[in-house]
Amino acid sequence: MTKLFRWGIIGTGKIAGKFAEDIQLIKNAELYGVASRSAERAIAFADKHQATHIFDSYEGLAKCGELDAVYIATPHAVHCENALLCLENKIPTLCEKPLAMNARQVQQMISAAREKDTFLMEALWTRFIPMTQKMLDLIKAGAIGEIKMLKADFGFKAPFLPDGRLFNRELGGGALLDVGLYPVFLALLLLGKPKNIKAFASFGQTKVDENCAMLFQYPNDAIAILDSSVVVNTNTEAFIYGEKGTLHLPPRFHHPMKLKRNIYDEEEHEIWMPYKGNGYYHEAVEVMQCVLAGKKESNLFPLKSSLELIETLDAVRKEAGIVYPGFE
Repeated sequence: MTKLFRWGIIGTGKIAGKFAEDIQLIKNAELYGVASRSAERAIAFADKHQATHIFDSYEGLAKCGELDAVYIATPHAVHCENALLCLENKIPTLCEKPLAMNARQVQQMISAAREKDTFLMEALWTRFIPMTQKMLDLIKAGAIGEIKMLKADFGFKAPFLPDGRLFNRELGGGALLDVGLYPVFLALLLLGKPKNIKAFASFGQTKVDENCAMLFQYPNDAIAILDSSVVVNTNTEAFIYGEKGTLHLPPRFHHPMKLKRNIYDEEEHEIWMPYKGNGYYHEAVEVMQCVLAGKKESNLFPLKSSLELIETLDAVRKEAGIVYPGFE
């Protein structure tokens, strides 16, 4: 990649900052512009992360005509709106997970990307972490035999802020869409879409799902046991049980550097494979390579995979009684 690739970022939160730090690690990339509804936040973010242009509106950045791609890091509830704005202006778009609030919105985004012949990808960084690919290679090579069971969890105790992103239903708050998405993604990646789903949630005073537990059953009778929380700390690890052995992704499994391989009745082996920067480097490079090659979606994480993910999350929500007013 010899061309200087100009990134824009919509949103100035914690993840946007980590992504901006990783852009600086890519030789031929720069943070061209940042947009926020708050000029003060945009200025502070630009100063910290060496953005060369500041926009006090998302529309201003989307219509500037100078971007090679944009990264959307706003709350879930406005992902669709923000992505459609960028796609309408034919800007290749990397949108933070979940891609949108439901399958209807995701399909709308996919249709817009195809109509405008413009690249779109969900920023599910786990898929691009090097160890994720190593895990898939081991499984494909038959290292543990056919997968019979998967266990994965993701929970953390968040400060209770009723109007904040995590506990506000209007912003898409709750455990499932924020962190439960990761165990669900791993199950889909390894086992595909389940034939049966059981799910249960517990709700707090703001009516978001503070805990969500899921059980997936597959046509070959494999099962996935998954859970998520925003009110308790869990190990945030994954165990993949096969006929011949087990793969263990230690905490935190969604951006692993270490994998433990245990073939039954043999000594356990550890594999180390670091990622670059904060880990967002790899999804950014994937976008750049795709865009510069003229691709409209990623082969590693195509749009059909994002649609399957949100359809599964919709099914979990229905089963567990998780409701987002205005998004049903």
